[in-house]
Amino acid sequence: MRLGSILLSTFLAICVSQFALGQTIYPLNRAEILAGSKFDFKVEFPGSPALGAISVTINGVDAVKILGGKLDYVEKEDAQDYSAYFLRGVDIKKAGVYKVVAKAGEKTSAVSWEVFGTPKRAVAKNVILFVGDGLSVAHRTAARIMAKGLVEGRYGGELVIDNMPHMALVSTSGSDAVVTDSANAMSAYSTGHKTCVNALGVYCSRAKGNLSHPKVETIGEIVKRKGGLSLGVITNTEIEDATPAGVVAHTRRRSDYNDIVKMFFDTKPDVIMGGGSPNFLPKSTPGSKRSDDDNYIEKFKAEGYAFASTATEMRQAATDGKTKLLGLFNTSNVDGAYDLKFHKGSTSRFPDQPDLVDQTKIAIDMLSKNDKGFVLMVESGRIDKYAHSLDWERSVYDTILLDNAVKAAKDFADKRNDTLIIVVPDHAHMVGIIGTYDDDLPGVTPREKLGVYEKSKFPQYQPDKNGYPEAVDLKQRLAFTFGSYPDHCFDARPHPDGEFVPAVAGPGKGSYVANETACTNTSVRVTGNLPVEANTGVHAADDVILTAMGPGSEAFHGRIDNTRVFRVMATALGLATK
Repeated sequence: MRLGSILLSTFLAICVSQFALGQTIYPLNRAEILAGSKFDFKVEFPGSPALGAISVTINGVDAVKILGGKLDYVEKEDAQDYSAYFLRGVDIKKAGVYKVVAKAGEKTSAVSWEVFGTPKRAVAKNVILFVGDGLSVAHRTAARIMAKGLVEGRYGGELVIDNMPHMALVSTSGSDAVVTDSANAMSAYSTGHKTCVNALGVYCSRAKGNLSHPKVETIGEIVKRKGGLSLGVITNTEIEDATPAGVVAHTRRRSDYNDIVKMFFDTKPDVIMGGGSPNFLPKSTPGSKRSDDDNYIEKFKAEGYAFASTATEMRQAATDGKTKLLGLFNTSNVDGAYDLKFHKGSTSRFPDQPDLVDQTKIAIDMLSKNDKGFVLMVESGRIDKYAHSLDWERSVYDTILLDNAVKAAKDFADKRNDTLIIVVPDHAHMVGIIGTYDDDLPGVTPREKLGVYEKSKFPQYQPDKNGYPEAVDLKQRLAFTFGSYPDHCFDARPHPDGEFVPAVAGPGKGSYVANETACTNTSVRVTGNLPVEANTGVHAADDVILTAMGPGSEAFHGRIDNTRVFRVMATALGLATK
């Protein structure tokens, strides 16, 4: 190693050591903050110094004078060895670069923020953000093959999500780890701030309480507080799940479903649709998952919301001219496209569930009645959930479902020139297509049936009018593979009788082993490449592909951080000036 490299490495090591021992400032270094948006400002001082022994300045001026608000200074917050300096719900209205310096004795920490404004005149009236949860390049490719066909190397058509004028690579890592989860990924889209795994709308501080961390305002809160726009949040997962919750929530733990329901009620999006009804019902109701007697379905009704538990009731609400709707269509996730349309999934218990296309059309119909415009977040969440369970066919059917929902939005937008549509995954999965399986090849195991290169013959999926193949258990079918997995048994065949369960609880606490019901004379036993505590596949840190159309979409190009999605939406809507 050259001397210069040694000196540089030593300098960086000293800087890292001093940072670890110094003050921690939230928002973090290089934060991009929308002018006029609300956030909590916090500094943590190790060693619990008294207030008189510290100073906090912004561009050389006392922080309280710059930010306003009431200073809350807590020595030994949560009985820990640090003091907390807190200014809650503050904002900065003037765009510019702001340097924050926190001092305590000989220790000094500093961060720099960019506060950005937006044009006085909005270029978009409406924004529709589609989140394909876990949507990876292989999902797009497989969906195109299955829905459009592939003959002599040419596709029979384009997916709507691919046929958009603007595209960017999006990097998804959070503030604490290379690989993100859906919570901090969605938080980046909805707030413009990086945060850590499992967190929604907060910076992850040392506070012990899940609701005690410094908050950053979400786009849902901003448009409801000062934009005058309507707001919609729809998904085919539980509505309290990470991606839909990210539009309104502030918690260190995405699993705080009861708190998240309250946050939905506090923000009051005009249209809310998904699964997850048990967390809305009082604990006295059979099947409830609440720990209190609050009935949030009745609370929403009292605020003028129509309530729908079926697709029929959802459509009736639209027919009646309603502009506020709470739709909860399943006690868990809404069934995915394959089960809704072919296998029937849990339709014996929930026989009238809408799909994401129906939800999108109804949401747009209701929200567009607001002359000031709207923001709508649509999540195709089961792409991710089926990818976790190594059930690629179901995952790709829900990719086609996403594409059909985007078409419904595009049909709306094509009649006007005021709607920005963004389609973006929150993260990737480690998936790929390596060829095709061919039952006519000799042998019985997946390895013997796999055709690669010139033996990877084009599969003949037969899609219906909506692009869904009527059968997936073909003689020749895609070899869609997963790069992260627990111990499991693999036979390279679809699972028509229900979502695949690769692993089950093992003999050791917290450990998982292969699900023996999937182990047959035609399967192979696969040793997992994940820790034994994992029972499904995991996310990947790969960049994901964003596509967009409409006013403001030209801002997407090259490689961007996921936080830039918020900035483009806020800029297109002119949120700093409203």
